[in-house]
Amino acid sequence: MRLWVLLSLLLLQETLPHVIGQPARSKRPKEPGENKIKPVNKKVKPKTPKMKERESADSSLKSQSILTQVMDKGRFQKLAATLSLSAGQSIELRCKGSNVTWNYPSYLDTFKDSRLSIKQLDRYGQLILANSTAADTGEYSCWLQLCNGNKCRKDETKMGSTYIFFTDKEELFVPTPSYFEIVYLNPDKPAVIPCRVTTPSAKVTLHREFPAEEIETDGTDIIYDVKKGFVYQHPTSDHKGIVYCKAESQGAPQISIKYHLLYVEVPKGPPSTTIAASSNRAEVGDSVHVICTVLGEPDVDVNFRWQYPGQESERPVIIQNFWRLINRGTGHTTRISKSVLLVEDFEARDAGNYICIAQNLQGETTVATKVELN
Repeated sequence: MRLWVLLSLLLLQETLPHVIGQPARSKRPKEPGENKIKPVNKKVKPKTPKMKERESADSSLKSQSILTQVMDKGRFQKLAATLSLSAGQSIELRCKGSNVTWNYPSYLDTFKDSRLSIKQLDRYGQLILANSTAADTGEYSCWLQLCNGNKCRKDETKMGSTYIFFTDKEELFVPTPSYFEIVYLNPDKPAVIPCRVTTPSAKVTLHREFPAEEIETDGTDIIYDVKKGFVYQHPTSDHKGIVYCKAESQGAPQISIKYHLLYVEVPKGPPSTTIAASSNRAEVGDSVHVICTVLGEPDVDVNFRWQYPGQESERPVIIQNFWRLINRGTGHTTRISKSVLLVEDFEARDAGNYICIAQNLQGETTVATKVELN
């Protein structure tokens, strides 16, 4: 029996030489990560590479907002299209870039307000407005200037803009320096009644003074834009008269200043200009007036330039420019602009052609008259 057991053990040892009592074989070095357990039958979503911010096919043409607001504790916030702050708060805006230009409510420049500070630093432009008031409500924007020598242009791809409401329950309408304003109604362009509010949620209505009535705003011909006021899309002579706005916001209604709407109908184009001298023949020692007159639109400025015989010899002359509005009796209003050149103590060198050049946004017109010495 013992012999049979011994033979069985010897046979098993030959069949499995490395299972019992045998040293292990030398193993090859493991590759990095070879012993990691890999999941079986697990669905893996393919990773989508992240696109860079503002990366697109037309990224070179897309505008980048460079305007931010400086918050407390050194934080920055990109600005939306509108921002509401309480009157009395101060605000700091920054625009990235080494050559930044700013735009803001024009009255801050008109009155040279010391509350406004603008600086250009190495990497950004800075605008600080301290102790804000309701009158500061308006658009604040900036852009980079691209310069080549003395010539500069706006970089349309790097700019920023926001409209800031400085809310004041005592001043629902943005204050204006006057109590009465003229608005010209031109048949070929929209007209704006600029009764802007400091609180964007205020309810605003438009009213005619006589006959006393509310003017319906249908959202088509007359609309209200909280950043502009009431807009007449297609002005007619029926709209002329005196109007005002009324605003309500959690309290008693407030009334705006009054606006006088004048209808205008003057052909567009270069100035319609005439010239005339007080006399086309003068004696030595006479005073001679030469008058250049332009008939045009009430809200279109006209610039005058003169050429006259004694100009090269620096002959002293007096030039006065002025304008006034006239009503043509049919509900239409026209502007008469004049430039008067006065020659005192007429001399021989003053004889010759007097040339007036009148210019507006549409072009310029040149007229002339001759003054001779008797």
